[in-house]
Amino acid sequence: MVHAMLTLAGGGDACSDVEVLRAQPALFGSVPSDSTVYRTYRQIDAVTLAGLWDAMAEVRADVWAAVDDGEPVVLDIDASLIEIHSEHKDGTAPTYTRGFGFHPMFCFADATGETLAALLRPGNATANNAADHLTVLDDAISQLPAEIAVGHRPGDDPARVVRPVMVRADSAGASAGFVWGCRARNVGFAVVARKNSDIQGAISKIELDDNRWQSAITQAGEERSDAAVCEVTDLVDLSAWPKRTRLIVRRERLHPGAQTSLFPSLEFRYWGHYTDQPGEPVALDQHMRAHAHVEDHIRRLKDSGLDRFPFVDLDANRARLAIADLVRWFQLVCLDGPLAVAEPKTLRWQLWHAPARIVRRARRHIVRILDDWPTADALLRAYTRIALLT
Repeated sequence: MVHAMLTLAGGGDACSDVEVLRAQPALFGSVPSDSTVYRTYRQIDAVTLAGLWDAMAEVRADVWAAVDDGEPVVLDIDASLIEIHSEHKDGTAPTYTRGFGFHPMFCFADATGETLAALLRPGNATANNAADHLTVLDDAISQLPAEIAVGHRPGDDPARVVRPVMVRADSAGASAGFVWGCRARNVGFAVVARKNSDIQGAISKIELDDNRWQSAITQAGEERSDAAVCEVTDLVDLSAWPKRTRLIVRRERLHPGAQTSLFPSLEFRYWGHYTDQPGEPVALDQHMRAHAHVEDHIRRLKDSGLDRFPFVDLDANRARLAIADLVRWFQLVCLDGPLAVAEPKTLRWQLWHAPARIVRRARRHIVRILDDWPTADALLRAYTRIALLT
């Protein structure tokens, strides 16, 4: 499975691509054949898959021990469509875009960008399924280091919580089942609001009240003159929501391609979210807007083999989904600067596929990188950090 991970990291998307690793036994050791990789995937059942996730949780605890900053843990949930061009694969179904395939749901750690949980669902699975959201959330919490996960199981005493955990989701997460499930797990929430008459009535009352609007800020903390934020908690009925729930609304100038607005206006687009977090409305809006990071994470996964599920068996495809994010750990602990957040394509061109020769000297194998290779220093620093870690 480690060799399968390396194949995906290098840009492979089929079992046969493992043959590239077989050409360099001095680097990769005894590499299995493509047929062995295929049979291994096919033999992975639900119990074995759970064992894979448990093994990754152990490694993750070590990685987080090196990079954790002690701040509250922020989780991001989102789903994405994966097109499959065969109706013979288990678990596939038509999608709402008139395509065909899977509709997996993911949970990412915002601080690190790594995939904590992934639920492979059929293409016709609904985006706003609260049970699926809670399943992914529970799986993600089980992947957190033990000292962080404590107190965040269903029904746990809030007094047991050591580290705060909160989850963000788009409007698919704006359901009573999900937010109350978060409260039962002592997990904070921030979910995008859906359009309804209550919200429209609240916005109509403050639409022209400049005293209630504050200038929005960018992710870099700079003030924006074309966007403003306002809290309308006192103007909406939140009795069905958990205590301390707030509604934050943002408005910005209309622009081409703007998504559906919470309020009909020819001048502004209105967008909002529910949250139970403390803080100023402007800061909460800035924090919620950072949920857009999930689009980058999903794009990275799709560029690392997730856009192709080659197996007929559902468990085999679930296993492939589980191992598609090995590179993120390497970036966290071994790289710095632009390469620490680089896209998979950049890493392949500058690191994984760097031209070099393997020579033997003093009974050791030495990798000699091409002279003047642009990222030679980054490769050497990464090797030094690996040596320190091991």
